[in-house]
Amino acid sequence: MKTNSATSGYGIAALALAAGWLVLCAPWLLGNYAIPYDAKAHFQAQVQFLANAIHTGQSPFWNPHIFAGSPQIADPQSLVISPAVLLALLDPSPSFQLVDGYTFGLLALGGFSILLLFRDRGWHPAGAIVAALAFAFGASAAWRVQHVGQIQSFACFALALWLLVRALDRRSARWGIAAGAAMALMIVEPDQVAYLGGLILIGYVLHHWLDGAERKQRLRASLRPLLAAGLTCVVLSALPLLMTILFVMSSSRSSIPFAEATRGSLHPASLLTLLFSDLYGAFDKAVEYWGPFSWTWNPNEVTLSQNMSQLYIGALPIALLLGLGLSRRLLLAREIRFYTIATVFITLYALGSNTPFFRLLYEVFPGVSLFRRPADATFLVGGLLAILSGYLVHRWMTNTALAAPDRPRLHLKVYLLLALTAAAIAVALSQNRLDVALRPMVISFAWLAVSVGVLLLVTRLGQQRSWVIVTTLATVLTVDLALNNGPNESTALPREQFTMLDPDTRSETIRLIKSLATQPPGSPRRDRVELAGLGFEWPNTAMVHGFDHTLGYNPLRLADFTRAVGAEDSIIGPNQRRFTPLFPSYRCRLANLLGLRYIVSPVPIDRIDRTVKSTDLRFMGRTPDGYVYENTEALPRVLFVYNWQIADFARIMRDGAWPAADPRYTVLLDQRPIVPPEPVPNAPEEWKAPTVRIVRYENTAIDIEVDASNPGFVVLNDIWHPWWFASIDGKPTRILKANVLFRAVAVGPGRHAIRFEFAPVAGALQELRAKLSAYRGSPPPTQ
Repeated sequence: MKTNSATSGYGIAALALAAGWLVLCAPWLLGNYAIPYDAKAHFQAQVQFLANAIHTGQSPFWNPHIFAGSPQIADPQSLVISPAVLLALLDPSPSFQLVDGYTFGLLALGGFSILLLFRDRGWHPAGAIVAALAFAFGASAAWRVQHVGQIQSFACFALALWLLVRALDRRSARWGIAAGAAMALMIVEPDQVAYLGGLILIGYVLHHWLDGAERKQRLRASLRPLLAAGLTCVVLSALPLLMTILFVMSSSRSSIPFAEATRGSLHPASLLTLLFSDLYGAFDKAVEYWGPFSWTWNPNEVTLSQNMSQLYIGALPIALLLGLGLSRRLLLAREIRFYTIATVFITLYALGSNTPFFRLLYEVFPGVSLFRRPADATFLVGGLLAILSGYLVHRWMTNTALAAPDRPRLHLKVYLLLALTAAAIAVALSQNRLDVALRPMVISFAWLAVSVGVLLLVTRLGQQRSWVIVTTLATVLTVDLALNNGPNESTALPREQFTMLDPDTRSETIRLIKSLATQPPGSPRRDRVELAGLGFEWPNTAMVHGFDHTLGYNPLRLADFTRAVGAEDSIIGPNQRRFTPLFPSYRCRLANLLGLRYIVSPVPIDRIDRTVKSTDLRFMGRTPDGYVYENTEALPRVLFVYNWQIADFARIMRDGAWPAADPRYTVLLDQRPIVPPEPVPNAPEEWKAPTVRIVRYENTAIDIEVDASNPGFVVLNDIWHPWWFASIDGKPTRILKANVLFRAVAVGPGRHAIRFEFAPVAGALQELRAKLSAYRGSPPPTQ
């Protein structure tokens, strides 16, 4: 529905969006606050790891600093394949402000994409600015800004949607290529927002084909742009997605049971925050949060943090949705109908186990079972509602809304508002919180009144002053979002709380760890550290400062390592340290093999490990953050041993019972080596001591020199992974899985140079061939 008045004023709308973005982001960009939680504990560390790798001439594809090693290139939250690489290229030490600015830049990308989508549809710029601001700073886009990966997917969804619509409208292969590139950027590091965004884009294509007459003509006309988009997306994303899929299959989260997935369902009571912005006290510091998943509700349902239940996108959008959208059925108009259907679908998805709809999807629809927490869909709920509200502004401002509603429909609007108010009061009464609920309800009604009044006022100006209409609505909505979705304890904390993640930190603990872990050149040692529950921001500090941590913070870990060591997503408090049959204590064979030499704990070590004795670990002192202990029996990172022995790794993992063989002299293998060296007697006096040294240790390349008079094995106590390859004196050799988790290569007598090299492309393709061969029942290819 295109009119001349509707297509004018977009320059003003773009300026208004830029001004609104500056106002809403200023508290962070000026350095007053930092985006906390995952934005610092996880993503700040990811960006710094990228920067460290790039500026030291290394590859960022393997991460040696957490979980004894992890395939960073395949991690969907690593930011390795994302615009964040530009931050790492620009600055060897990206500041908190720079990384936060990148996050808000993604929101700007999403907002401007919505603006361009509206312009292409010929919709009024007043609707475009309302939709763009609500999209970028409403619901989870504002309240969950710490989830940088999902913010990236959300912004790229808006870009891909605009480009896809343009490609189909113009029947353009060139714009199809651009749309395919945006889709690839959205899904190349997949998360649930990207998954759902992809479903919405597929749904839009189906809607384009089926809605209205001349379906065959539209189908034929869409083939060139869709083929261009599809090929571009596949070429750019196929290999990274393959690596991620293979990583997930070998990870601790290869599938999510239904009960676990739905524990992250959005509670229906959370929908009330669409109308009442701070109903549950998530914003007000003077009010203890009392909404769904707080302690006042069922303690068995405590799975979502308070910011995950906030859906407010502004009073003006909600007033339009409750008014024009429902009372005049404008949301069923052909040009907006798809977005209405998509909103219903995504909202039902977000509600998860609260409706039977999600169970059907989980059982039938491919991909749903790979994700936990359906509430992640709230990003797209907010985004789609923003588009719908912007469209309603367009209909109002262009005088294309239907005639005044008849009395029953007007009553329906009033009844709905009363019903929502009654529901909010009922929820407050059920939790004995009516006294604190009334104030945000009154404030929300005031904002509704102001927003409706402003909308009616600017309508009187007529279409000749669209710049006044655009700037007025943008100003009102910006102030509304700044006051109701602005900095809060979920999205903004003082920068001083994250100094341990600063590469130049003065933290006594970090400095002590780095000094203790430093070894002279050529040493076979590369000690590991465990930070046993120092707080939420600590587990990934190793990625920032370059030491090796046995644990870390990441939802994905290699399954073998997780089962063996007891590694969870994170270790925030000392009570979260889980011991296993194979790792029953800090004084055990696996701890020694890992080279776990230093443990830092905020409490005495015997309060974490109840089996440890006072003489088992050497107490080295105390820093402001915790107690420091040394495991003096930790082994070097690289060993040379003469003997080998076949062992059942699955049984050892399950029972924790190791063979009697001493790991300093004998390596355990799960299969016979291709050319087994001759075993030598165990008597130490018959040995001639070999020498082994680490010449170079980088993220994806490790050089080792060995000199021994007898054949044997070089054992590298880094996690075994099929994408690592080895060579001896330049000739490829097989990497053996050793001592349950680690790597070994067989070497002959004499002096040799051994190289371990991480080759993810070759490794992923080889692993894929092996899985396909196993599926067909043929022998797998050898390394």
